[in-house]
Amino acid sequence: MNQAEPQVGCFRRLFSRRTSSWRSQQSRDEPQPPRQPQLEYHEVQVRPEGYGTEIREALKISEKEKQEIHFFNPSCNYSYSEESEWWLDPQHPPSYTPSDLPFADLEVAKTVEATLDSLSPQLRELSLEIHGCPELQFQERYAHDILTQFMATHGFHVSRHYLGLHTAWRAEFSYGTGGRVIGVNSEMDALKGLGHACGHNLIAVSGVGIAIAIKSAMQAHKMSGKVVLLGTPAEEAGGGKVILLDRGGYKDMDACIMCHPSPGIPHSACVGTSIAMQDVEVEYFGQSAHAAAAPWEGTNALDAAFLAYSGISLLRQQMKPDHRIHGIVQGKDWSPNGDKSICSGLQDLGSYNSAVIPDYAQMRWIARAPTVAELHAFVKRATNCLEAAAISTSCKATLKFHAPYFELRQNSVLARAFSDTALNRYGVVTSGNNFSASTDFGNVSYALPSLHPSFAIPTEAKGGNHTPAFAKSAATVEAHAAMMCIAKVLALTGYRILADAAFCDQVKRAFEAQK
Repeated sequence: MNQAEPQVGCFRRLFSRRTSSWRSQQSRDEPQPPRQPQLEYHEVQVRPEGYGTEIREALKISEKEKQEIHFFNPSCNYSYSEESEWWLDPQHPPSYTPSDLPFADLEVAKTVEATLDSLSPQLRELSLEIHGCPELQFQERYAHDILTQFMATHGFHVSRHYLGLHTAWRAEFSYGTGGRVIGVNSEMDALKGLGHACGHNLIAVSGVGIAIAIKSAMQAHKMSGKVVLLGTPAEEAGGGKVILLDRGGYKDMDACIMCHPSPGIPHSACVGTSIAMQDVEVEYFGQSAHAAAAPWEGTNALDAAFLAYSGISLLRQQMKPDHRIHGIVQGKDWSPNGDKSICSGLQDLGSYNSAVIPDYAQMRWIARAPTVAELHAFVKRATNCLEAAAISTSCKATLKFHAPYFELRQNSVLARAFSDTALNRYGVVTSGNNFSASTDFGNVSYALPSLHPSFAIPTEAKGGNHTPAFAKSAATVEAHAAMMCIAKVLALTGYRILADAAFCDQVKRAFEAQK
């Protein structure tokens, strides 16, 4: 055993141990001469001209390294601003070696591609209109109106304000008699203060393009069946798909497909799963009082909120690495909930507010876990923190639990068909990396065979989803081109549900095996 290496369980080799020669106790007691200060010498080098440029070139990450880093840490964001890496012209994607499609029907592929290529300018305009008019959950009125009008113009039977949701809609097209039903989703909502920082403008028009392309293929190749496009509101908050699912919006579908933009390696897609999510709102009610003259008469609701925040922060020490929880304190007016008319006309309420013990505070929390089963147990632990804060401060607490988002169950047969077509026909590499975001489409994937791939669009460094930079990226020509490519792949994958009975049976068997 090396004496310089202590054996400390799993920390072996982590700490170095100083070794010294043995000395007697007498020698230790003898006065030692003062130690001379140790001088540090630094070698000064003159950097040659161009040194910085060489270093920057050496530090560039190769494509192979990007893929390796993305595999081990898929949440990393990179800047892919070099134009050569992205398709600047949707009509001229990068070169590849085409091969037969999995279902050996190149004529269908040509129909789908021709349809989407001709639609591309219109879809681009539609995407920018939605991007320029961001609307929050359940308020997507403008998107509802222009999308339903567009689908009606292209021969779909449209049901507006679908199933009691004012901004939900359904567009369907049937051909022949009988046959199977393929569903598609279009999301529309934006983020408060950020706009379309999750790229739902791209999701909206991708669903439109997929549905119209499948319709064209059904007509051109006389394929019986039905394609249904649902306009689903409130994905970011509110669970629009969960509501539509509960009200029967998906009951006639044999399978459902959609896609989502994200940062990543150029010309790549991902069919990994997402995690489950629970949205919890808590209100704390206290008693106002003069903060200096009689604080003992008050009950501080804001203290309860801060204590809850601290408790959950400590809970993170015992959380599993793949669990997440994050929250905010809502509202900025901490004055009492009584009559505010006494403050009318005051220009600065800062001193007034700080002298009053707050009688109300509100928080919103989101807990996440890999599966909905794990989520239930995790939410219980978080709830204990929220309730304990109320008890500790003598406040009353009211908790509201919103419908949970289930983890995404990608259908393995649909995912394989998508991946094969993406690579063999369009040169898009698909990975199975899981991601730590959540979607209400996860609930749909529990009810019927589903596929929800993400696709890469160019972003700035640290400009991933839910950032202003991503909102900017979602309006670029390159993002549109990437979306159009994935729309072609999904249209071909969805068409197989209608055209290939054996394939559809495999899809359903894979779904049953996931239960």
